[in-house]
Amino acid sequence: MATIARAHTNIALVKYWGKKDQQLMLPQTDSLSLTLDRFYTDTTVTLAPSQSVDHYSINGQDVTGRAASRLTTFLDIVRQLSGNNTHFTVESTNHVPTSAGLASSASAFAALAAAASREAGLNLSRKDLSRLARRGSGSATRSIFGGLVEWHRGVDDETSFAEPITEKVEFGLEMMAIVIDTSKKKVSSRHGMQLSVETSPFYPAWRDVVADDMVKMKRAIADRNVDRIGELAQENALRMHALTLSANPGYTYFEEKTITAMRLIDSLHQQGVSCYYTMDAGPNVKVIYHRRDREQIMAALAPIFGATNLIVSQPGPGITVRQL
Repeated sequence: MATIARAHTNIALVKYWGKKDQQLMLPQTDSLSLTLDRFYTDTTVTLAPSQSVDHYSINGQDVTGRAASRLTTFLDIVRQLSGNNTHFTVESTNHVPTSAGLASSASAFAALAAAASREAGLNLSRKDLSRLARRGSGSATRSIFGGLVEWHRGVDDETSFAEPITEKVEFGLEMMAIVIDTSKKKVSSRHGMQLSVETSPFYPAWRDVVADDMVKMKRAIADRNVDRIGELAQENALRMHALTLSANPGYTYFEEKTITAMRLIDSLHQQGVSCYYTMDAGPNVKVIYHRRDREQIMAALAPIFGATNLIVSQPGPGITVRQL
């Protein structure tokens, strides 16, 4: 017997950027994201009673060292919850570049949480699965659900979880990833967040910015207003990246082509095209737009970045789990 789970990545429209509890992965703020259909992780977990340790592979390559230790720490939580101390064999396939700001850890730990917990004999609710996934990667808490998802920061393990705002996004909202660089980023999200929390003089204001943006973003979603959603997401992303620049030492995830993409999208918007950008911890840019403008946006971006580096995503589904 084995259990396989598929989880999709999510891109935050209102970002959390910073934890107040590193062990429980409790964020400093609420956040809100869009799950994407084009980027996902498939993970198969098998109980292995004869093994003395867990075995991991990602895209056919064995995982060792610090990455393996992080996975074992997560699976220890599953063992504690289930009372089943058996080790696991974990095989994952990432249909998303790893550590490039395209939310690979979100889909990876959401899929692992679902497959491992089921294989260990647990039958968790989606809320509790969201709480479990959070312990591996904060943003994984949102990848349990499809569509537009809110993560409540909470005050402890019980109260920090995600839930969907709407899993059926049927008002034209799309997202296009401009793939600029898929190599591993130099500053990890985890380290970058903590550096911003501890050293940016603007961090206290960031908490207020997010609280305000959450109210405005949920209102824009209720109004099915793609332009307002994009506008708020772009402002929020720029303010998040201001925290990286104002940290000590300052750092940035932007590359030259990141700036080029931002300027081109601004130019399209000034010409009346409904398009906006957001960026996470990586150089790759995500374009938020109404699907009616997709072809015009692609026609403008393809000569600069190449058509194969433009990946159109529609709102994606929540997690799926099945036993083999």
